[in-house]
Amino acid sequence: MRELRFHRELYRGESVDEAIKVYAPYATITPVEHETHWVVKIESKSAARERKIGDEMANYALGLTIRNQGV
Repeated sequence: MRELRFHRELYRGESVDEAIKVYAPYATITPVEHETHWVVKIESKSAARERKIGDEMANYALGLTIRNQGV
């Protein structure tokens, strides 16, 4: 299992939610509420696949956050 932590002061919750929707067909993705972070747990067939999906998902969430900044 791979765990991603998106700091709430840097990432928009809507962006993390959208990234989860996009990558959900490729792995089991579980969001977990935390006081200071959006936490996302990723489970897939292999550690390499979890790493790849996690990296792509983090980039996607960051891109959406930047694009929607100030909205």
